[in-house]
Amino acid sequence: MSFELDTTQHALLRLLLHNKDGLTVDALMGALGVSRNAVRQHLAVLERDGAVARGPTRPTGGRPEQVYRITPAGQERFPRRYSWFAEMLIGALRDRLGDKAAGESLSQMGRTVGKEMASQFARSETSPPRVEAIAQEMAELGYEAQVSADGDQIDAQNCVFHRLAMKYPDVCRFDLALLATASGRKVEHRACMAKGDAACTFYFTKKREA
Repeated sequence: MSFELDTTQHALLRLLLHNKDGLTVDALMGALGVSRNAVRQHLAVLERDGAVARGPTRPTGGRPEQVYRITPAGQERFPRRYSWFAEMLIGALRDRLGDKAAGESLSQMGRTVGKEMASQFARSETSPPRVEAIAQEMAELGYEAQVSADGDQIDAQNCVFHRLAMKYPDVCRFDLALLATASGRKVEHRACMAKGDAACTFYFTKKREA
């Protein structure tokens, strides 16, 4: 069962979030009101997913008890609303520089990140084809991105900047500059969710077309 559907796992993680030093199985069992076996099963799933890790054992006067702690990945499962802060930053950038210069700044940031990504790909001996590797990176960032069968197009079902792009369309310039720099190919933005399309579609032209 997924994290979103399992309220017991959510409650368990919340307990660990509020007890950064960790809790034992017995402590979790008492707080959650479930059996020891159920706690161990939930911990096994969360540990497998990287949301929980084992800490030091805790002396009890008898057999030491294992302590479990929430990991940084586990903490990321709780909402962190950055969009309001991003909106404030983009608004301040536009007020200070003007629309045109602010848009170019976003493009430059995208190129900077794209260069880092391209360097990372170049250093890897097992990296897949460039566009496929980019799609994998985007998927990890939450874009729900998939590369087409011919390897020339990325379809992103989730725009991580959607709310921001609806208010400031120039935000898309960051993505386009990043993708072009990371791939070394010209990128066409053929569909955009901020404009009402079902997905964001990025087509990577052949080098001879660029």
